[in-house]
Amino acid sequence: MFRTSDIVLIAIMVSAAAFTYKTKHEAETRRDEVRKIEAQIKLEEDTITLLKADWSLLTQPSRLQKLAETYHNQLELQPVEAHQIVGLEQLPSRPVEIQDFSAERLGGMADSGQDPTVTGGVVQ
Repeated sequence: MFRTSDIVLIAIMVSAAAFTYKTKHEAETRRDEVRKIEAQIKLEEDTITLLKADWSLLTQPSRLQKLAETYHNQLELQPVEAHQIVGLEQLPSRPVEIQDFSAERLGGMADSGQDPTVTGGVVQ
């Protein structure tokens, strides 16, 4: 009937067919996953583009000026201009505080009343 070599050959053919089917099925599954991810990426990119457009519309100075004028009485806002830029001369001046770090830099020698001499970057 069948020789041993025929049975071995049939077994090899069946296992090769099964392996091919398994590989094809895995490839199709991964291809579907890639397509889903690509669709999700496209959706996210479209959402980002839409949000950028909304942001640029919402932050237009003329729109903000119009809203400030419209709701001035209801929100008790102070007058504002769309192009408010404050110059350096208009800033309030603060008193300058100068901290004395000489004692820390000289290792406490400034507090002792000694006159440190500095040579070559080394305190002597």
